[in-house]
This record gives sequence, structure tokens and C-alpha cells, in this order.
Amino acid sequence: MLERSIADEVEAAIKAGSTEKHLDTLRQVTDLFLVSADGYSGEQIELFGDVLERLIRTVELRALADVAARIALAEMSTQFASVKQAPAAVVRRLANNEEISIARPVLTESARLTAEDLIELAQTKGEQHLLAISGRWWLTEVVTDALLKRHYPSVSLRLVTNPGARMSASGYAVVLKQAETDPHLAVETGIRVDLPPEQRQKLLRSATEVVRTRLLSRAPPHLFEEIRNAIALAAAGANREMSRTRDFAAARRFVAALAKHGKLNEPALLAFAKERKYEETVAALAELSGSTVDVIRPVMQSLRDDGVLIPCRVAGLNWETVAAVLDSRFASGNTGRHELAKAKEQYGKLTVESARRLLKFWQVRAADAPPKTG
Repeated sequence: MLERSIADEVEAAIKAGSTEKHLDTLRQVTDLFLVSADGYSGEQIELFGDVLERLIRTVELRALADVAARIALAEMSTQFASVKQAPAAVVRRLANNEEISIARPVLTESARLTAEDLIELAQTKGEQHLLAISGRWWLTEVVTDALLKRHYPSVSLRLVTNPGARMSASGYAVVLKQAETDPHLAVETGIRVDLPPEQRQKLLRSATEVVRTRLLSRAPPHLFEEIRNAIALAAAGANREMSRTRDFAAARRFVAALAKHGKLNEPALLAFAKERKYEETVAALAELSGSTVDVIRPVMQSLRDDGVLIPCRVAGLNWETVAAVLDSRFASGNTGRHELAKAKEQYGKLTVESARRLLKFWQVRAADAPPKTG
């Protein structure tokens, strides 16, 4: 009898054709289901699902232009999100709605969405839908892998800050690549309890000094020692890469030959820097700024960026070349996005006169210091 009355009510509402009647019936059937959801059998839940799906299809057509219809569907999504017995087909339909206000409640909370449902949504929906999924209280590796494959930085950040999101090694590999240019993501990833030690070490090797400092200040007590030791190892590795003994003799001869034939210019330096030819970059920057390798080498070794700006300004380099020189100091990775923006601002304010005075002071100081090898 109940099944007949529901079907008759829906049929009458659809034939009526008015938005008001459709919305009123949708609310009545929803309320009727929610009142006794715990006591319905599987067959009854399926019946409600069929009826509600038919109503939703009708209302969705109106929702494109009718605010009241969108609000009604969003309210329904909110009501069904926490109901364990909610018809799965109805929840999937709401989750697939292009309007995020309708989809978000069930995407964020509903237990009726399976891992397969979430993977399909992660593969087909936009950033806002993926963000909603990323905030769920529990996510398995197969789901987070699917989310991360879309390469949205906002989704990566939401996942690493969600303690209920489990992540695989391949998932972390995606995040670590993004973290090379996103200091905030790097810090949040570095304090994840489940980040494998070898991947934490990799993150710290390419991290800036600022990121390492922030990471240590945010480290939870049970990870403090591990992170501190990893930072020490990463710093030592960076120092070995940038300050290890090098043979600049060949680079000096090559750069001198280019200068002699009028071929040493900014494009040549840019090419050296982009190809990570460290010795040639140092020698060319020294020549173009009227300095020496002994002066340029220490500022290139430093984890700070501001010293490198001095000879670059004296040489009159464009910012593209300066940025490439900054990145050439590292065997892999690059200067963080925020650090690069700060360096660009400093470079814009740096005058040629002040840069020349400081570079001259360094030259005098270098001339008085004992000669260095490499």
C-alpha cells in the first residue's frame, strides 16, 4: 500500500509539470524515507531509490535555471550524506552533479560511495569535486593515487593535511615533485607520520633553508629527531654538491676563449646555467661581472640567494638568466617559488652602483685570503 501511494504521488507530481509540485514531492518522499530509514528492508530502500532518482532527474532539468531547485537538491545531499541506508544510486547521482554545492555533502561524507565510485569521480570530475573527496575522513591508497594523478596542487595539499588519507609511495612521489616549488606543501608533507624516511630525505634534499627551518619548528615530538637528522644529512649533501672540490681550470680556459672571440655574452651564460654546467656558469658569471672565480664561487655555494644577485646585477643580467643561475647551484630541483619571488623583488631593488661597491669589497677580501683549490 505504501509502495502504491508513493508511486502514485510521484506520477501525479511529474504529470503536474510545475517546479513547485516537483520540489514539494521530492521533499515529502525524502522526509518519509529519513523518518524510518533504519527500519526499511533492502527491497524498500531500492524502491525509494527508484522513486527518488526519477524525481531527481526531473528536478535536475529545472536546477540549471532555477535556484530553488538547486537549493532543494543541495539540502537533499546534506540530509543523505550521513545516512548509512541511503539508496546508493541516489547518492551516486548527487555526487555526479556538476553543481558542487549539490555534490559536496555526499562526496565529503557519504559511506555509500565505494572506492570504485570515488576513483571514477576522481578521473572525471573537476578540481572542486576532487577537493571534496580529498576531505573524507578515510581514503585508501588506490583512491588517493587516482586523485593525485590529476596533479591539482590544492588537492595534494588537502590530502597531506588529512590524517585519514592513506598515501602510497607513488602518490608521495607526485606530491614531492610539486613540493619542490611549493614551500607550504613541502612543510605539510614533511611532517606526515607515514611519509617513508627515504622520501622525507628526498624532500629535504631539494628543500630550501627556509622550508627546513619551518619543517623543524612544526615537527611533532615523535618525529623531531628523525626530521632533525634528515635535515642535517640533506644539508650535508647539498653542501657536498655545491662545495665539493671542482676543477675550474678547464672552465676558465673555455670561457676565456669565448670572451676572446666575442662569444661570451648573456645567452651563453643562460645556456650554461640551464644545462647545470656549474663550473662554466661560475666562470662565465665571474668574467661578465669583471670578477674572479674565487669571488663568485663562495656566493654560489651559499644556500642564501641574495649573494648571487650582486654579480648578476653588475653584469646587467635579465631576470630569466638570474633565475637560471640560482637554480644551477643545485644538482636537481630548483629554487622554491616563494624564495624565487623574494629574490626577484630584491633584484629589482638592487642598484648597479651598490652591487659594484659590494662586489669590489669581495674582490679585495678574496685577494687577501689564502688561495683555494677547486
